[in-house]
Amino acid sequence: MKFNFTKMHGIGNDYVYVNCMDRELEKPEEISIAVSPRHFSVGSDGLIMICSSDKADAKMRIFNADGSEAKMCGNGIRCVGKFLYDKGIVDKTEITVDTLSGVKKLKLNVKDGKVDTVCVDMGKAILEPEKIPVKADKIMINEPVTVAGKEYKLTAVSMGNPHAVCFVDDVDSLDLEKIGPDFENLSIFPDRVNTEFVRVIDDKTLQMRVWERGSGETFACGTGTCATVVAACLNGICKKDTDVTVHLIGGDLIIRYCSDGTVFMTGKAETAYEGVFEYEYKD
Repeated sequence: MKFNFTKMHGIGNDYVYVNCMDRELEKPEEISIAVSPRHFSVGSDGLIMICSSDKADAKMRIFNADGSEAKMCGNGIRCVGKFLYDKGIVDKTEITVDTLSGVKKLKLNVKDGKVDTVCVDMGKAILEPEKIPVKADKIMINEPVTVAGKEYKLTAVSMGNPHAVCFVDDVDSLDLEKIGPDFENLSIFPDRVNTEFVRVIDDKTLQMRVWERGSGETFACGTGTCATVVAACLNGICKKDTDVTVHLIGGDLIIRYCSDGTVFMTGKAETAYEGVFEYEYKD
């Protein structure tokens, strides 16, 4: 089986994108595992299928590098918007994309006929423990949690997928390959969790590294960056209704957490190259 793909990334958070407007790929979980290894295949954080939808301009299905399906990806959805516009599937700059965490609204910023940056209405941040989900009897803000014998303070937020935000003095020296899996598989998060490690620069600037469930450390995480700014506001570090710049390994995102609970994310979307992938399904 062969299919055309486009390699795209949002500040380094890269996926293999496939036009599935006419027909979705069979066994996408298996294909995501096949395309993701960086030294033996295309190399990516996973697979994103761009599909038809009866309630939006398109539907996005996201599969992590381990084959698990995710509900939402902030960096991924920006690239979906660019894909749809640049390839002429849509001819407008305000579009909607259906995801497992609801329909998201995108505003495309076009430069020289191509999408340059995208502003995404990420919806409202979810703080209720049972909806994240996290095993807690109240909203989890800066709560002590023991991980591998060491105490950390975590704030739990969902942006369609669960996040644990941890503010630290230094993010550069953290050995995420060692500690990341321990956070990802914390027993208080029944669906596993994405973890953001954050250094505060000032009330409008943060630095972040992220360990994503199912993918490991990635250069960026859109929903995680949104969760980080929400957590910063909840902890009195940043203010609502203010643009906050977050520095990630792959680049910067600008996040605004509004008084009504809605989160807006703005950032780049870029195409790396086009290709054809040949694959033989396993029995």
